[in-house]
Amino acid sequence: MSESKRISSLYQSLYNGNPWLEVTLSHTLENVTAEQAYKKINPNLNTIWEIVNHLIQWRRNILQRMQGETIITPDHNYFVPVLDPSEAAWEQSLQTLAKSQESWNTFFEDFDDTDLAKIYVNNGHTYYEHIHGIIQHDVYHLGQIVILKKML
Repeated sequence: MSESKRISSLYQSLYNGNPWLEVTLSHTLENVTAEQAYKKINPNLNTIWEIVNHLIQWRRNILQRMQGETIITPDHNYFVPVLDPSEAAWEQSLQTLAKSQESWNTFFEDFDDTDLAKIYVNNGHTYYEHIHGIIQHDVYHLGQIVILKKML
């Protein structure tokens, strides 16, 4: 199995498989309502929904980098307040997260392992580091979501 296929399998597993950490994004979020996702547990913490939207935007950011685009990360770092707290809007965020996973799966189908050594010009990190970085980023925020969900 190629390295990119192994990485793809890890990323897919984290989303809705059977990862080593035994927690997935889809399972953790499947019974969260819009009201729960929108709830501010503490004024100094992001909501579950804000974290989900942050994940979506960072997944897009890194994927665009892997596709050769130069991306400037906004000052707000993709943490923005949710303006529409409806169930329909929450469902849209969850669907967008699922679509981001599909985009990564599609990306990996044609990814060549030799591209893992490519350097992203804006920060000098390899594509390999970016791809593992987005997986680590998802895991980090998944942990936050799990804790916030327990606090509801």
